[in-house]
Amino acid sequence: MKYTSDLVDQIEASASVMASQKAREMKASGINVISLAAGEPDFPTPPHVVEAAKAAIDKGQTKYADVRGTLVLRQAIQSKFERDNNLRFSLDEIMVGPGAKSLIATVLMASVNPGDEIIIPAPSWVSYVDIARLVNGLPVVVETVPESGLKLDPVRLEAAITDKSRWLLLNSPGNPTGSVYTKDELVALATVLERHPHVMVLSDEIYEYLVFDNVKFVSFLEAAPQLRDRVVTLNGASKGYAMTGWRIGYSAAPAALTKGMAKVAGQMVGSSSSISQAAAVAAMDGPQGYLAERATSYQSRRDRVLELLSAIPGLTAIPPQGAFYLYVNCGGILGRATPKGEELKTDSDVVNYLLEAAAVVTVTGAAYGLSPYFRISIATDIEQLEEACHRISMAIEELQ
Repeated sequence: MKYTSDLVDQIEASASVMASQKAREMKASGINVISLAAGEPDFPTPPHVVEAAKAAIDKGQTKYADVRGTLVLRQAIQSKFERDNNLRFSLDEIMVGPGAKSLIATVLMASVNPGDEIIIPAPSWVSYVDIARLVNGLPVVVETVPESGLKLDPVRLEAAITDKSRWLLLNSPGNPTGSVYTKDELVALATVLERHPHVMVLSDEIYEYLVFDNVKFVSFLEAAPQLRDRVVTLNGASKGYAMTGWRIGYSAAPAALTKGMAKVAGQMVGSSSSISQAAAVAAMDGPQGYLAERATSYQSRRDRVLELLSAIPGLTAIPPQGAFYLYVNCGGILGRATPKGEELKTDSDVVNYLLEAAAVVTVTGAAYGLSPYFRISIATDIEQLEEACHRISMAIEELQ
């Protein structure tokens, strides 16, 4: 008997999730493995946020909530957009979901018809393509180049748009590259989109607070207010506030689309945890100064890892301006052989070799749609990062 549908058979398991699971299994078996796979802050959830959750429990705030999110959280999100992004939304345009990932699926499920094309610049987060497939959309992967900082440029966007194009998925700061679009770059993309009024934009801004080198984050809608009725702005508490396990994402979209999203969510997932929502209110309304401090910590780790990687022949990386990843080009070691005589033909071979020879878990670039690269997360302490780089260096030295 075949238990899975043809649609499910077309998608892949999340490469980053699987890599993290492999690391946990190796650690449980006693292997001294270093995992650079997880896209998860190593900082704790702020104490005042935790206390707000405890208070919500004590007050009995443990019931179902509005599928769109509690009123007080949507008000906090409304204030956040105005404070941080100079964007003003009505409450019927704002929706909360159990993580930003679920909201991406909800947005697309509410708006995509079978065969609609979804433009996805590569490299891109591992789930975009498969979520597009799950909603019966057609992912159109557009490869970017190092010369543009692995960011989508107007020429490639224009070439990708057809009469069937429905969405452009844009991620800044980006996973896996850490690329951050400037206001001028967003304006240039918006100029193309103005010529194609049937294309909407989902702007994934989940890493907003993690930017380096005094770079200013600019929301897509802030750069292109003329496209307001065609833009969904997506964000969440996971990355900046270190609240991954709390599962709170949020979106701002045209009211009619948000209404459709609420229909989907009402039938598929219901409301987000009421306790997590109370915690998110405290995060958004509370002190924000520690966000910059944490970004500075990630920047110092980035600088150290770049220094160590630059000393390894065959590896290069564009310095990321945000998030907490490095997308490492490993093309310089392809064609070489392991001590066992096995040729490294792909970035997947490189990732497997680093796992076997160095006990370092990374994620293959193929999962993000652009090879030959592998992704490492710098969301771990500097001692572990230095040891991982040392292991990688020693393993590469052994190649023939």
